[in-house]
Amino acid sequence: MAADPRLFSPPEDKRLFVILGPFGTGKTEISLNLALALAAQGRQAALADLDLVNPYFRSREKEEVLEQAGVRLIAPEGALRHADLPSIPPALWQLVFNKELSGVLDIGGDRTGARVLGAYAADIIKQNPAVWYVFNRSRYDNAGPQAAMESLRQIEAQAGMKVDGILHNTHLLGDTTADTVLEGAEAAAAFASLAGLPLICHCARRELLDGLLGLSPIFPIDTYMARPWEA
Repeated sequence: MAADPRLFSPPEDKRLFVILGPFGTGKTEISLNLALALAAQGRQAALADLDLVNPYFRSREKEEVLEQAGVRLIAPEGALRHADLPSIPPALWQLVFNKELSGVLDIGGDRTGARVLGAYAADIIKQNPAVWYVFNRSRYDNAGPQAAMESLRQIEAQAGMKVDGILHNTHLLGDTTADTVLEGAEAAAAFASLAGLPLICHCARRELLDGLLGLSPIFPIDTYMARPWEA
């Protein structure tokens, strides 16, 4: 069966994907799904959980899901596994420099989280990564194009990397509907135009796809991260 042309898949000419954005935009959920999509393409895949400062959701909580799909988790270990400390796991460098390994770097939200990456940015940039900013209109710092631009520039400055694409991920957690996504899509297009960056795709929960027939490309998201009070 031919693949649905509306659906997004990770570009095969990129090996590393750096996911940046404010708290609550859905970076971790996207990072998990993106790493799983890399594995589904037949790549050796890894997910580096660098959401190290005040994390709300953590990729490392889904290590079993990742392992079952053949995705290696790179995260702090031992006593640092659950600590809110900027400790970069040594195995990150295997992902950065091993040309046979593809992967996603899930970076902490806002300027503080992005700062963790700054000291390592030069080596990562040499690998020509995709650096994508997650836009969620429902977040206060993405409520308008100018506010989102300020957030993007601040995060870029702290991360030491220039964003080269926008991921649209407007959601309201469990209250998200197709209309939520469609309304956010217009704001995301305006923001991408203002930033002079391509709108890479629209991220949406898989069960909403039938209500998004006019939207393309769409990255179907399966939900893995429960809110803390649902764990």
